[in-house]
Amino acid sequence: MLTKQKKERIIEKFRTHKSDTGSAEVQIAILTAEIKELSKHLKDHRKDFSSRRGLLRKVSQRRRLLRYLHKENEKSFTKLIKILKLKMPRVDQAPGAIIIEEVLAAETADTPAVAEEAVKTEKPEKPEKTE
Repeated sequence: MLTKQKKERIIEKFRTHKSDTGSAEVQIAILTAEIKELSKHLKDHRKDFSSRRGLLRKVSQRRRLLRYLHKENEKSFTKLIKILKLKMPRVDQAPGAIIIEEVLAAETADTPAVAEEAVKTEKPEKPEKTE
């Protein structure tokens, strides 16, 4: 967990105006620092699954905030990505989309049953409502 001083320094560095403490930029920067700390912790404590769960939650929250920031303010998004040295996320896809690589699709095309399963995993069907 971040100390109060570290969190305040991050807020000062990434805030958009004087009283800003909760903008997307600040939240992403704080989450990035917390993710780094948790990653270090998990290298030493490999079997700490509770912390691993918390790490995954923070990573997905940061991903959602990055997607929002990219949609709302692309200039700020690219600046933040460069400063924090993050990889550019794939924002062009719909959330929850499953991608099947061409190699896998070519291999499964030989057997029709497996090819049908591959098609089903691309677009999950919703169960029909019975009234």
